[in-house]
Amino acid sequence: MSNISSMSHDELLSIKKELQAEYDRFVKAGKKLDISRGKPGNDQLILSKELLNLPGDAPTFVDGVEAANYGVLEGLPSARKLFSEILGTKPEQVFIGGSSSLSMMFDTISKAFTHGLLHSEKPWSKLDKVKFICVVPGYDRHFAICESFGIEMIPVLLLDDGPDMNMVYELIKDESVRGMWCVPKYSNPDGVSYSDETVRKIAAMKPAAKDFLLMWDNAYCIHEFDGEFVPFLDILSECEKHGNADMVFEFASTSKITFPGAGISCFACSEANMAYMKKIISKQIISYDKLNQLRHMLFFKNREGIMAHMKKLGAVLKPKFDVVLNALNEEIGPHHIANWYKPKGGYFVSLYTMAGTAKRISELCKGAGLVITPAGATYPYGNDPNDSHLRIAPSYPPIDELKEAMKLLCCCIKLAAVEKLLAE
Repeated sequence: MSNISSMSHDELLSIKKELQAEYDRFVKAGKKLDISRGKPGNDQLILSKELLNLPGDAPTFVDGVEAANYGVLEGLPSARKLFSEILGTKPEQVFIGGSSSLSMMFDTISKAFTHGLLHSEKPWSKLDKVKFICVVPGYDRHFAICESFGIEMIPVLLLDDGPDMNMVYELIKDESVRGMWCVPKYSNPDGVSYSDETVRKIAAMKPAAKDFLLMWDNAYCIHEFDGEFVPFLDILSECEKHGNADMVFEFASTSKITFPGAGISCFACSEANMAYMKKIISKQIISYDKLNQLRHMLFFKNREGIMAHMKKLGAVLKPKFDVVLNALNEEIGPHHIANWYKPKGGYFVSLYTMAGTAKRISELCKGAGLVITPAGATYPYGNDPNDSHLRIAPSYPPIDELKEAMKLLCCCIKLAAVEKLLAE
């Protein structure tokens, strides 16, 4: 097949017929395929199966704490130490929560609305307007949190080294801009890691809002699958250097490391923020599940243990990403109708199709039994201005199913492109 983007009208009509016949075969096959969410596959989950037998007969009195009882709101000292080593910060800056970092993020925003933050003059619910900077393409669940609180979202483009900081610096002059979402390493969905220079520019921001909230979702901080671990700047210490120690809350979890529904999560912040948040959190819960924290500590033991586990996970994930990237290179690359990032970590492949075709591709996929993340989901309010972005999540299906999914997706990409070119 010659280059679709340079075909004549008659050639496009001919290839459309071929692609439609291929698509119809997929529809007739009636398969159910899913590359929509970054869920660990069973081949990843089995690597953590030993957790189900812990703590077993091991003592539950650890770190001078009875893990089976109430108390120690901020979590087991050993668990706080482990996360501090992963994030590059101090144990006393880490608060261990339940299984979901998303829940902790929602809770942080919620407290800003109900109680206000450390430097808030009043709770955000009393403000006329609250706006957030949202790096795009970005994480749809971040945007959903904003929508649930009525926060106005302002999209800022993600560049190869992080957010467009010239635009960010302009936006934060507005006092109603109260926060910013960031996934700084192997970003969801592009897989871009912010440069040191960009991290420092973010840490040095001087927002007009005294209680500006930097939501630093470091979900993929140790999630390399191609190559060795890449060190990353500690946002807490960088903010402190610039007099912004209280500006940032950082989040992480084991959701993509052990069991998504039964892991542990954390936030990290300044010690002043920690004291303030503990005072509020102590009214809603006495302590989180310290037995699960103990279970994870017995499983990993230390930073070296968790990094060894990540190597095993990477060995499972890389072949799946190779399937996606090889399919795109072979089936789509020669036609110049899409481009994509080649990530070395994280959970997604970011695909940019011909403008005006992403929704059509999503529709075609659905019609043939392939579930993908809805077109536009990675933009605030589902509004992708170019209708071109799709997020591919390779982790969940077995290799054979993933290969079938990519054959179908590539067929849909080509068919949508041909339809678009014929319409023009």
